[in-house]
Amino acid sequence: MSQVAKFGAVGLVGFAVDVTVFNLLRTTVFDPQLVHAGPIYAKVVSTILAIFANWVGNRYWTFGKNRQERTLREGIEFFAVSLVGMGIGLACLWVSHYVLGYTSVVADNISSNVIGLLLGAIFRFVLYRYWVFAPHRRTPVPAPVTGSLATAPRGHLVSER
Repeated sequence: MSQVAKFGAVGLVGFAVDVTVFNLLRTTVFDPQLVHAGPIYAKVVSTILAIFANWVGNRYWTFGKNRQERTLREGIEFFAVSLVGMGIGLACLWVSHYVLGYTSVVADNISSNVIGLLLGAIFRFVLYRYWVFAPHRRTPVPAPVTGSLATAPRGHLVSER
């Protein structure tokens, strides 16, 4: 399976988390009738939860063979890229909801979960592939010792010619 297909599959899981949590929060505790910036808050919470789900899937499956030994550094880079991707989705939602005046649940979903998600996904894939999980950044694993030195009895040196 190609990296793009794996990225898409992991993204679908993250998308399900994002949309479900967003709509649950947007229609309850962060309803715009109760909290003026409710849609924005709902999107922040839902996206952060989706980022966690996506990091696990991308780290161990999509880019599994290129993951870094430095998990903390990789995680920080992944979340930094993801937060910028979240900013792209939030910007789309903000423009649609507060500038253009499209305030329905459907409009909020189209702006954040269709347009914002598509633009953010393109941005994230490129940076994950060429920066966070780039093959050249992987910590090389030492090759196992082979040849006559590995099979020589203890205390005996074998000439390598």
